[in-house]
Amino acid sequence: MSANFHPLIYIIDYILGMIMWTLIGRVAMNIFQKEDSGFFFMKIFVKITNPLISIFKPITPQFIIRPLVPLYVAWFFYMIRFYLMPYLMGYSVMGMLSFPLESEIAREIYRIFSKN
Repeated sequence: MSANFHPLIYIIDYILGMIMWTLIGRVAMNIFQKEDSGFFFMKIFVKITNPLISIFKPITPQFIIRPLVPLYVAWFFYMIRFYLMPYLMGYSVMGMLSFPLESEIAREIYRIFSKN
């Protein structure tokens, strides 16, 4: 972790990031599987994300086709992570705190595959 933020900030971002990526994963998996598929991973993605989709239903436009609704909800989590989190931390420039989860993953991938 490169900056000196309270660990709670990272925990919140990691949770928001996992939610966002799970919603995106559901959309991607829905390309190959129906929502009511018996495939184990699809069942898990649907079970985990359905409550979130229900929460966002009042602000979800009706014209969005059903398979893309999780992507619309994921967009809110992206916006929270990119704009709201840095704002709450007191940054005047948006995106300053954005995406520690992805930064850590990228750093590990680089470490694993780099030639040292």
